[in-house]
Amino acid sequence: MNRDFLKDKKRIVVKIGTSTITHVDTGHLNLIKMEKLARVLTDIKNQDKEIIVISSGAIGAGRKALGITEKPRSLSEKQACAAVGQARLMMIYQKLFSEYNQTIAQILITKRTMVNEVSRKNAENTFRELLKFGVIPIVNENDTVSTDQIQDENFGDNDTLSATVAQMVHADMLILLSDIDGLYTDDPRSNPEARFISCVEAIDDKLIACAKGAGTTFGTGGMASKIMAAKVANGVGVDMVIANGDDVVNISRILEGKEIGTLFKAAGA
Repeated sequence: MNRDFLKDKKRIVVKIGTSTITHVDTGHLNLIKMEKLARVLTDIKNQDKEIIVISSGAIGAGRKALGITEKPRSLSEKQACAAVGQARLMMIYQKLFSEYNQTIAQILITKRTMVNEVSRKNAENTFRELLKFGVIPIVNENDTVSTDQIQDENFGDNDTLSATVAQMVHADMLILLSDIDGLYTDDPRSNPEARFISCVEAIDDKLIACAKGAGTTFGTGGMASKIMAAKVANGVGVDMVIANGDDVVNISRILEGKEIGTLFKAAGA
């Protein structure tokens, strides 16, 4: 499918998976990739586009800061890691984006924000004002007070959250950066016969069966949660692309209409 229509996207939600901004072997934040990400997103913003970032990585960053060697199991331990890690994550984002004179904002939300009419309206107003002032909002779930995501593996490392935010801000594009090139007929890391799927125009049971679980010990999102996110996004007319975050310039390439990752095309979009 020709993807030139992606060049016209104006309000883009970009979800950054844990594997994109950390060193997979150690779990420490990958500062070179985070610096490059700040540069790429600022450059896109300079093209008169609006960017909202959903950033995972808080629990992983906190885990390393606290010297916890194994993946936290108890809920309270995960919440403590999130509290420490979110502060560290935003401090680094603030420093990196400021190098390019780009103002950012932190928004911590919960699932309840989406379902409560008053809270949702307040969040919508905040996003609208920030975008009007040229700010790039950086969003995460408020794990210290909400346990929806860290208790429910199906919530998927902010995958579903990113689709819900895309719906709330009336975005016209959602990009999920992951540790895989896109959707395959099977897990390519274990099945060399797996075929790449470039474009999906309808999400059915056969497609869902292609989904596999998480690939690293630092993230929680597998392909199943990404397909769930695509279903939410496509259902409200938002096109979505799953792409490999190993090279964050893929964000720019996608918005240039290049065939990067798997495109989930919204019906009628």
